[in-house]
Amino acid sequence: MVAGIDVPNRNGSVDEAALLAIAERVVEMAAPGEQVEAVVVHECETEIRAYEGQVESLTSAESQGVGIRVVRDGRQGFAYAGTLAGDSSTQVLQEARDNVEFATPDEYCAVAEPDGVPFADLNLYRPELEGHPTADKVAMALELERQTRAADSRITGVESAEYGDSVAVGAVATTTGIRSTSRETGCFLSAFALAEQDGETQTGFGFSLGRAPGDLDVEFAASEAAERSTRMLGATKPDSGRITVVLDPWVSAQFLMIVAGTLSGEAVQKGRSLFAGRLGDEVAAPLLTLVDDPTDPEATSATAADGEGLATRRNLLVADGRLERFVHNSETARRAGTASTGSAVRGYSSTPGVGARAVKVAPGESGPADLVASIDNGLLIQGVSGLHSGVNPVSGDFSTGAEGLRIRGGELAEPVREFTIASTIQKMLYDLIAVGNDVQWLPMRAAGVTLVVGELTVSGR
Repeated sequence: MVAGIDVPNRNGSVDEAALLAIAERVVEMAAPGEQVEAVVVHECETEIRAYEGQVESLTSAESQGVGIRVVRDGRQGFAYAGTLAGDSSTQVLQEARDNVEFATPDEYCAVAEPDGVPFADLNLYRPELEGHPTADKVAMALELERQTRAADSRITGVESAEYGDSVAVGAVATTTGIRSTSRETGCFLSAFALAEQDGETQTGFGFSLGRAPGDLDVEFAASEAAERSTRMLGATKPDSGRITVVLDPWVSAQFLMIVAGTLSGEAVQKGRSLFAGRLGDEVAAPLLTLVDDPTDPEATSATAADGEGLATRRNLLVADGRLERFVHNSETARRAGTASTGSAVRGYSSTPGVGARAVKVAPGESGPADLVASIDNGLLIQGVSGLHSGVNPVSGDFSTGAEGLRIRGGELAEPVREFTIASTIQKMLYDLIAVGNDVQWLPMRAAGVTLVVGELTVSGR
């Protein structure tokens, strides 16, 4: 019993071989002239929320499913089921076959084929997570809330303090000879704090990420939430103008995810990318090198296999400012006359899309403090709002709300908020004048790093 709640402990484990056996049985039922792909997934998740020293909620969820694609004569049929019970996979296969009849022929439609790229040995599974007592997870959430409240006298409340974890196991099999499995764990702590001073209230968040509970740092997550919530107290609007801007890692990672989205072969082929037709061009300042590397075990989104069962790999997207590559799944690669980059993304309930999984910038030589010290007059942007809805992926135009700190004489000054920053993605990349050495993986498909942009338009007062 914890805080009056009976907390069960789940010690079960899912075997990759069992899921692969299901996928292989589906593939073995392929009829002559059919290509069949089966994706089988089993996931377990825990989420614990603490509030005012008590457990507000404790959820332990389990999901499983199978998705099947059938390709015949250039037509594709797809179906899925959110269960692995009984003969569900047989029924899904029949539904996929039925759906083939309604599909439009496409000469590029086919199941992926093995490409000989070896799978990276990433060790993304930690058995200690599955055996970790639920009571200890609850205690961690409660301690996170306590430390967040105690971190600063101006903290008046904790909107949420949460522990979460997941175990994801998957398998892919195809009639073309692909066989792949994956087994990954992940966990996190997150806190949202409320700070008040002179009748003004601000919020801030902090988090800690890992593969197992022992990787998590309660003190770090609590102090980050307290700092982010208190540092904006007393903020005012800055003057409008064009000014040097420093993007902190949390903000730069969000911009990098948008850039990576426009480097998808699917986006290019559908006319939704500002980089369409620009392979080989200079698209950024020479100091920018951008890679997508799902084989980096430090990435929270690392994985050895993509959504089609091919090995993931390190893809160099931009080298010294030059656009080198778009990311592809097998279908978009065929359309482009190239090879898959191991970048298929999907769940069992969808057909393969395309996406970068673990984007990061090659680090520079200077730390954030040194970069700030080199700026006489500027802004440190520490938060943006409405970024994804405020960016046009075709033109590159963006305008987003922002908050942060003024930079005066190489030092951080007063907080500022309720202003917008605007430019185009293209111009911002060209106007990069410095990259920090503080690359850090965040709870998204990109790592953040301090970036200095020579000039952005700021709309304030």
